[in-house]
Amino acid sequence: MDTNLHLDFEQRLSVQTMAMDWTPSPAVGVWRKPLEREHAESGRTTSVVRYAPGSSFAAHVHARGEEIFVLNGTFEDEYGCYRAGTYVRNPPASSHAPRSALGCELFVKLSHFAPGDDERIVIDTTVQPWLPGLVDGLRVMPLAEFRGEHTALVRWAPNTFFNRHRHWGGEEIFVLDGVFSDEHGHYPAGSWLRSPHNSQHEPYSREGCTILVKVGHLPEVHAV
Repeated sequence: MDTNLHLDFEQRLSVQTMAMDWTPSPAVGVWRKPLEREHAESGRTTSVVRYAPGSSFAAHVHARGEEIFVLNGTFEDEYGCYRAGTYVRNPPASSHAPRSALGCELFVKLSHFAPGDDERIVIDTTVQPWLPGLVDGLRVMPLAEFRGEHTALVRWAPNTFFNRHRHWGGEEIFVLDGVFSDEHGHYPAGSWLRSPHNSQHEPYSREGCTILVKVGHLPEVHAV
């Protein structure tokens, strides 16, 4: 497993996860596509994870927290059953024994919680209301907020354009459906984007899309 992967937070990244190969994890039937990784099995990590039907992972502790979005299938642990579209935020020092009877795919982030961010959150986004965005055609579903960090779903109607803006503390996007775009390129479903602290862009979507967005969580390195 790659280590020290994509940890230069001054660099803008765009990864097409659909084109990546699956790599095995220590658990039989659990596969991963690493997007950023500090150490082989610990430290700051972002990945897409696939559980084959009937697979499980041994009970373990997340010293610095875990954040999950269920992309498809049904994910489970001893605390509940989480269908596609569920957002789960497990705080630092939490533990569980994850599994999937039917199989699933997840977007997972580990070991990035700020000190004091201790709330457990479970949201089934398929039944939550959308709120108006800052421009016509944009809808927002807030998922988590702690100090300057915000996580949300954002839905773009076709031919929606947003003003050029800057992200203090960076921005991270996972495209769930449709095609998201900005002046740097076009990003279909499965694309993972990470833009550094103080970066700016002018996003839009001609086809329409839904994206999972996190802002304000990246190191404040040199201005861009």
